[in-house]
Amino acid sequence: MKHLWQARTSQKHVAIGDDTYFDQDSGLVTLQYPKQQLPVPDTGRYKLHNEIDDCIVCDKCAKVCPVNCIDIEPIKATEEIGKTSDGTSKRLYAAKFDIDMGKCCFCGLCTTVCPTECLTMTSDYDFSVFDVKEHNFSFANLSLEEIINKKAQAAEAASAKSAIKSAPAPAAKPVFKPKVVAKPQSEASTNTPLTPEESPKPKPVFRPKVVVKKTEASKTENSSESEKPKVTSKPKVVIKPKVKSETPPAEDKPSDADEKPITPKARPVIKPKVVIRKKKEGEDE
Repeated sequence: MKHLWQARTSQKHVAIGDDTYFDQDSGLVTLQYPKQQLPVPDTGRYKLHNEIDDCIVCDKCAKVCPVNCIDIEPIKATEEIGKTSDGTSKRLYAAKFDIDMGKCCFCGLCTTVCPTECLTMTSDYDFSVFDVKEHNFSFANLSLEEIINKKAQAAEAASAKSAIKSAPAPAAKPVFKPKVVAKPQSEASTNTPLTPEESPKPKPVFRPKVVVKKTEASKTENSSESEKPKVTSKPKVVIKPKVKSETPPAEDKPSDADEKPITPKARPVIKPKVVIRKKKEGEDE
């Protein structure tokens, strides 16, 4: 009876993280779902949603997905088609952007790598259906005609670029080279010998110059010669030696038979050396 009396009122819809969750120990706990739902945490991993206006079709989410539940088909634009909410330029069309939630493992990697944060996990946790194929959600906003036109424009732009690359390079300008025509020699010229003036002159032979470095001995000789005093030319002087007659006294004079002629010894003649120095230019006599 007590329990039935407390069931007259229902508990408040409070999340499990709320401080007052366990304070409600009485009241009706059954929820009238789907009219009544318990609040879910904001950081929960639930249904994926893509804001296609902010998507730059970078394909990072499809590459990082471990179960390949994201399928993207981009079309390259010929010019910038707009900007996202954070200012990023858009240069690709999304012909196809499908997410198969029947394959999703709710890891959250796709939302982590998204550069514009257009791919998020919402708080919608109840998206149950009778057919599993209905879990494939499409977020592309192009019609079939627009997709065909965009693909044709991209193909034309690609063909134009390939034609420019494959076009032959402009031919280089011809370089002028004068023609050398050898004059035919006549028979008379071939038979007659050439004169020394007509004969071709031989090319000069290159001979390197040999520079003789002066040694220290030659330097000292040159310096000693320059230090020698100047000697002027003087006439030769011949000195005649004086001959003294050595006659013995009369008492000691020998006889005529014993006398012998005495030849005096000549003194040596001194001849000074005369060095004639050549006169240098600009020097007084």
